[in-house]
Amino acid sequence: MAAAAGPLLRLRRLCRVLLFLSQFYILSGGESTEIPPYMMKCPSNGLCSRLPADCIDCATNFSCVYGKPVTFDCTVKPSVTCVDQDFKSQKSFIINMTCRFCWQLPETDYECSNSTSCMTVSCPRQRYTANCTVRDHIHCLGNRTFPKMLYCNWTGGYKWSTALALSITLGGFGADRFYLGQWREGLGKLFSFGGLGIWTLIDVLLIGVGYVGPADGSLYI
Repeated sequence: MAAAAGPLLRLRRLCRVLLFLSQFYILSGGESTEIPPYMMKCPSNGLCSRLPADCIDCATNFSCVYGKPVTFDCTVKPSVTCVDQDFKSQKSFIINMTCRFCWQLPETDYECSNSTSCMTVSCPRQRYTANCTVRDHIHCLGNRTFPKMLYCNWTGGYKWSTALALSITLGGFGADRFYLGQWREGLGKLFSFGGLGIWTLIDVLLIGVGYVGPADGSLYI
């Protein structure tokens, strides 16, 4: 009896070791359970035709006529689930869109990076190179991320109404220029009593029409 129990005990120990090794293999990534990055943007069991562009692969027809309606044959990416109008599971479908490249889209269809280093108050008005990305549910031809030259359009928090009020009431002491960050001009107005009133009147006009702005080159709010 004892002789028979020895091999049985060793068999049990071997099974436990194999079970431990299999669990360790799974936990260590031997069987990949990683979720594809695009899945974060892909709603489950929604309409296939409404899926973001990152969730589908389409046979792009670059020979379409610009500005004309065009249909593309598309398939969902692996692990993506979606349905048709009858709520039936679907893998292949058609998308209707307008034939145009992503960089030709209107400004409301993409988002761009901002610049806080270019001058917004200058003549001619300065531009900067921005990186723009098409919004998820907009479909277009070509790269969905592209460079674009945009006009400087940022604010440092300066209010036009505050600057104008200071120019009218305390402009003779350079308060308006100090507020806008223009310290040299502010000191000049302070020690010249607003240029004997002439500089003060000129600044009221220039700030009123928006010609004089913040020293950092930003726009008023």
